[in-house]
Amino acid sequence: MNMLDSVRRQITPIHPEGYIFILAFAIVSLFLDWLWSPLGWVGIIATAWCAYFFRDPKRVTPLREGLVISPADGMVSSVGFFAPPPELGLGSVPMQRISVFMSVFDCHVNRAPVSGKIRTIAYKPGLFVNADLDKASDDNERNGLVIEASQGAFGVVQIAGLIARRILCFARESEAIGTGDRFGLIRFGSRVDVYMPEGARILVGLGSKAVAGETILADYSAGSLPQLSFKAG
Repeated sequence: MNMLDSVRRQITPIHPEGYIFILAFAIVSLFLDWLWSPLGWVGIIATAWCAYFFRDPKRVTPLREGLVISPADGMVSSVGFFAPPPELGLGSVPMQRISVFMSVFDCHVNRAPVSGKIRTIAYKPGLFVNADLDKASDDNERNGLVIEASQGAFGVVQIAGLIARRILCFARESEAIGTGDRFGLIRFGSRVDVYMPEGARILVGLGSKAVAGETILADYSAGSLPQLSFKAG
């Protein structure tokens, strides 16, 4: 391996959705530098942050029947039983839910927590209150997926935050999706809720750090556990 290949392996890719924003930040930085050089440095720092925000690093996803993997980078902000959003068609009975809050410094590319078929995708407009609050699940703009997996139907809800103004979903109804596959992105600070069928053994607690596509949130396995396999991507 030559030095160039080594450097390429160390550079974290940028998600294509971020290119236009990075370009806009760079143009504003040039203008600020033209006005006053110190402002130009502020613009350079802001541009570097924008590139960092839209990073899309490769992840190594643990694979085994029964695992539920984090769909987002960030902090586990809520664990408990909550009624799923009505537009998902999962009924009104509370389901086990884990919420992961993404700050503006977390990677915002979202990944599927389980493998299965996407039964429903439902978008609902709403408010933009702090995504770290419980009421954000009910009041904020959101986009939800229902994934039919072997354990039952899972709800995965992207929720806009105080700063976020755009939820992107790349998946389509009736498509098959694999654990750890990218399915969306939220700009700029936000949250993802995972609603799980009965029987999940929760493996994270409040304040835990989660990594999209890698952290195991819950497990449906019982007794002796089969060996893990892994998927990079």
